[in-house]
Amino acid sequence: MTTIPAPTYDLPEWTHVYSGKVRDIYVPKGATGFADADRILMVASDRISAYDHVLTSEIPDKGAVLTGLSMWWFDQLSDVIGNHILPDAEVPAEVAHRAMVCTPLTMFPVECVARGYLTGSGLADYRRTGAVCGNVLPEGMGESDRIEPAIFTPATKAEIGDHDENIDFARASEILGAEDAEALRDLTLRIYTRAEEIARERGIVLADTKFEFGRDASGAIVLADEVLTPDSSRFWDAAEYAPGKAQASFDKQFVRDWLTGPDSGWDKNSDVAPPALPQEIVEKTRARYIEAFERITGTAFPLA
Repeated sequence: MTTIPAPTYDLPEWTHVYSGKVRDIYVPKGATGFADADRILMVASDRISAYDHVLTSEIPDKGAVLTGLSMWWFDQLSDVIGNHILPDAEVPAEVAHRAMVCTPLTMFPVECVARGYLTGSGLADYRRTGAVCGNVLPEGMGESDRIEPAIFTPATKAEIGDHDENIDFARASEILGAEDAEALRDLTLRIYTRAEEIARERGIVLADTKFEFGRDASGAIVLADEVLTPDSSRFWDAAEYAPGKAQASFDKQFVRDWLTGPDSGWDKNSDVAPPALPQEIVEKTRARYIEAFERITGTAFPLA
């Protein structure tokens, strides 16, 4: 199991209750946990993970990029689905631009993945079986080929340090119930289709992405957590896109490449934690995240 560092911020009006690979969750002072909290504070740290490890190195401004992009996408998608943001709630100054105040949700225990291009674990599944999570695809497809129409490929949520497990729709229906599984599938593909069009207008290919959904107190299904960021999505430069090979991504590619290259001296299959990143890799990764933010939103970084 990977070790999650202690949260960076001690916030006077909030109590820390949980940390994930990237986000720290707080509830208002006086609440004992999620059950009696009327709101939660999600703070995106600058932590970065790779191969199921949280690295000791951080990527400056990464949390602000993830939060800013999520907020922008929540707004773009508001006519398709609601979200968990409490728009009039005040974010503490200590975590400005990297935090969201949200309504508590009952989360669905499945990650909802949409794939519009054949890459990553989907490509591996296709080469082995001719299908991706039960979605049979045409013969002869190659790496980075477009999948039309896009497909729904859910995954179970793993504990920190473990791998998510890709599942088919039948298994998702067993976990969620048929009605909710169908609703989440349809929402996932609707959101992906809209987002893929928006990204393409900005010169970005949205190859795949994962969403998380929950129910609010009224029973409505809403979009939660982060959405359409370099951590949850595979973004490619449309001008450089060429099917038949791997594509350069707006994400932690520099980190992965260095960790698996000869200079790191690290075996990703071992239980030994990865080494610290060289400053050059940190700077290149930061620049890639910021480029994704600026190209998608049309807004200069840093945020005022």
